[in-house]
Amino acid sequence: MALSLTRRRFLAQSGVAALAAGSSFAMPRISRAAARPQFTHGVQTGDVDASSGMVWTRVDRPARIDFEWATTESFQNARKLHALTTSPASDFTVKRLIEDLPSDQEIFWRAIATDLADANGVSDPIVGRFRTAPASRRSVKFVWSGDTVGQGWGIDEDRGGMRAYGTMAKHQPDFFLHSGDTIYADGPLKESVELPDGTLWKNLVIPEKTKVAETLDEYRGQWKYNMLDKNVRELNASVPTFFQWDDHEVLNNWSASKDLSADDRYSEKNIHVLAARAARAFHEMTPIRYVPSEPGRIYRKIAYGPMLDVFFLDLRSYRGPNGANLESEMSPAAQMMGPEQIAWLKRELANSNATWKVIASDMPIGLLVPDGEKWEAVANGDKGTPKGRELEFADLLRFIKSAGIANTVWLTADVHYTAAHHYSPERAAFQDFEPFWEFVSGPIHAGTFGPNDLDMTFGPEVKYVKAPEAGQVNLAPSAGLQFFGIVDIDGASEELTVRLMDTDDNELWKTTLQPVRNG
Repeated sequence: MALSLTRRRFLAQSGVAALAAGSSFAMPRISRAAARPQFTHGVQTGDVDASSGMVWTRVDRPARIDFEWATTESFQNARKLHALTTSPASDFTVKRLIEDLPSDQEIFWRAIATDLADANGVSDPIVGRFRTAPASRRSVKFVWSGDTVGQGWGIDEDRGGMRAYGTMAKHQPDFFLHSGDTIYADGPLKESVELPDGTLWKNLVIPEKTKVAETLDEYRGQWKYNMLDKNVRELNASVPTFFQWDDHEVLNNWSASKDLSADDRYSEKNIHVLAARAARAFHEMTPIRYVPSEPGRIYRKIAYGPMLDVFFLDLRSYRGPNGANLESEMSPAAQMMGPEQIAWLKRELANSNATWKVIASDMPIGLLVPDGEKWEAVANGDKGTPKGRELEFADLLRFIKSAGIANTVWLTADVHYTAAHHYSPERAAFQDFEPFWEFVSGPIHAGTFGPNDLDMTFGPEVKYVKAPEAGQVNLAPSAGLQFFGIVDIDGASEELTVRLMDTDDNELWKTTLQPVRNG
């Protein structure tokens, strides 16, 4: 993807920068930095399509935020938008949807903050950039991964911080799909951790990361911690992130059956209270779109040009309690997506005209993920016909086959290693579906584990896996087993190529899928 300015030059602007010529904003009247509003955590963009995109930033006080956007770095002929205000109620965050944008176009946007208590207190501008989705066929590239700041591995600035974010940014993708475990609200950090080689991992620590998150401010702090990392901020400044969530945004393996009565780390024992606070922080701290029909909804579709629709699932908010996962019929106890989300997904898949339908799932389908003696994910270890949560997926896969929906690809993270799985009815206990691929990638900056055992209900076969050697668990990011994936869709052939990558930008494995042509 060609850019009209260098990354270094743009990133200099995306922090604190002078106003460019041709701006519709006035220059700050005073120069005393402490007296002027400050942008505290950079910028974010997200949920970009061919004509719109979400933008986000945060300031240090109540302020009026003026926004403008343009198609040039100089902001010539910039379009100014109606101002928004920040307040303590949203922790001084502000986000908005920029609409009526030209397709396949670099968009530069910036914000200026004016102190609500002092009209002379005007900030320097902060700048973000993204490219809108194409309206015609051009090649598309995006990256995906999951699992950020987990298992005690935070920002070690002496080791380069969250290096894999910087590696992803070098590929200049159209967007980054974050598959969940975007924060680890249940993962306090120690100032240092001794590694097997005798060296120390030295965490940057803030107060909110010294204990498990319980209050709204503590959940917010998890997000603000991640944005202290230079690699994360640089990616955010120029690459949109499409977010979904999993369990650690609240706490490990949370569901309605989560019992915190014996967990001394938590003074708040009500899982529903914690989940509500975590969900609010998630929406305040990310550039995810607002859905009027269900405020707080995470499942959604993003249409990224004629070759790609991305369907984001939420396997957390609507699930029944974690348990044996062996129900023989669909019921509230067996649900994972829930009837409304399933109906939405079927409808949107059937109506999609995109060549490729990427289903972004926050958990894998055919891997066994235990929760003590219960089951956390879809699979249940039973070798027979679908049971429990598998029933929803069997119903969905049957529908995809019967409706003739071609070219579905599943992307996921969660299990802290990277793999490629091919599912086929010829190997499966349940056989009423068409073969499909599921690609796993992560962690992006957390402990490395795995691999997990397979459940053969839907006939998965491991085509590639990279994980720690037997007996090794919770390997530090410095061990090199941090992973992300790259998806390239060729504009001419419409072939989809998946590459599994590591922090050092080594290509571990790849495959190219040919599109099935209907009709």
